[in-house]
Amino acid sequence: MVLLGVGVVAAGFAAAYLGFQKYGPKPIETEQLGYVVVDDATLEVRMKVTRDDPQQAVVCFVRAMDRDGAEVGRREVLVPGSDSTSVQVSTTVKSSARPSAGDIYGCSDQVPGYLRTSAR
Repeated sequence: MVLLGVGVVAAGFAAAYLGFQKYGPKPIETEQLGYVVVDDATLEVRMKVTRDDPQQAVVCFVRAMDRDGAEVGRREVLVPGSDSTSVQVSTTVKSSARPSAGDIYGCSDQVPGYLRTSAR
């Protein structure tokens, strides 16, 4: 009976750990602040990026979507390190068709080398 109790407690800790890993706070969080359709081929997207380590540069992937929700443009945006954990970023996404919405696909701290050296 004691061995069964220990097994149940261990399984509970394992489930809590896995749940925290999947649903707990992320090291990089984004919030879309808005978007503006500039013209038939351009979308401007504003977002807030919050990082656990504000000195760490991150790359965010921003999409332009058409009325049906299909992706019609994408851009990688470098968010350089800063002194603030939260920064606001605005970027322009060129699209192959008239955009009707913007979306932040995600962010990563794995910044490609070609973004690190550019001044975007």
